[in-house]
Amino acid sequence: MCISLVIKVDVDTHKGYLEGIPRLLKIFNDRDIKATFLFSFGPDNSGKAIRRIFQKGFLQKMLRTKAPSTYGLKTLLYGTILPAPIIVDPNPQQFINTIESGHDCGIHSWDHVKWQDNLMKLSKEEILSDFRKAIEIFEKYSGLAPRCCGAPGWQVSETSLSVQDELNFDCCSDTRGTHGSMPFFPRLCGKTFHTMQIPSTLPALDEILGVNEINAGNFNEYYIDALQEGLNVHTIHTEIEGGALAGVFEKFIDDCLERDVIFKTMSEIAHEFQNELIPTYEIKYGIIPGRAGVVAMPGVPIESI
Repeated sequence: MCISLVIKVDVDTHKGYLEGIPRLLKIFNDRDIKATFLFSFGPDNSGKAIRRIFQKGFLQKMLRTKAPSTYGLKTLLYGTILPAPIIVDPNPQQFINTIESGHDCGIHSWDHVKWQDNLMKLSKEEILSDFRKAIEIFEKYSGLAPRCCGAPGWQVSETSLSVQDELNFDCCSDTRGTHGSMPFFPRLCGKTFHTMQIPSTLPALDEILGVNEINAGNFNEYYIDALQEGLNVHTIHTEIEGGALAGVFEKFIDDCLERDVIFKTMSEIAHEFQNELIPTYEIKYGIIPGRAGVVAMPGVPIESI
């Protein structure tokens, strides 16, 4: 049985960028494993996420995952009582270190909270402007053009998909799938888009911690059992797996290596599938257990192109 695993690292916050990336780089680099890092480049407005308190399940998730200790009090006040720090540009070294270590790097957002909470209200000009600001910093410190991206909160719109096509990314990971989900082209509002989607197939850790007796002592067993033959995509966060649970995550990586799991990146998957007959799926919005709000996911298959 051949199991492939893409580790997709979301860099959401200033704290995660400065503290989580070094821990994760050591874990990956010590084992010669390549991951995909998706960076939020602009302001850390994490404090503004408190507006989600009215979403069903948000407060429960915050308490269940011990968000204040995970993210730190300062992070939870950024953009409200405290000014929002710019994540990458004043301190580019962690981004540079990730690039120089040979990891697959791409765009997560300019402003994570703005995208996750307000995407449906954003114009094409606003989305394109934010992408271009992130791309400018990416190119400034890497000398490369970003080839992949992944939407905060798995939120997409007809406009965001159109902008991604216009920017000519090789692939994106904006959607949530399930076991067996494979790359696809998205269709929304009667339009088919040509940027390959690579859906996340495994639940994020903050969605399962504290649910069904899953805790820091046994979540590795859950993920090992959840790995399926073929492609698996697992989204992790610098504040969690790169924070207090870094040691437990390191053991998960070692358990995967013992089982001959093959680690790949989003860009490698895009290259492997570039000449394949990839199906088109209608984008739908649904609820993920353990997560507040709705996320984008592949729905009904449309055609193969």
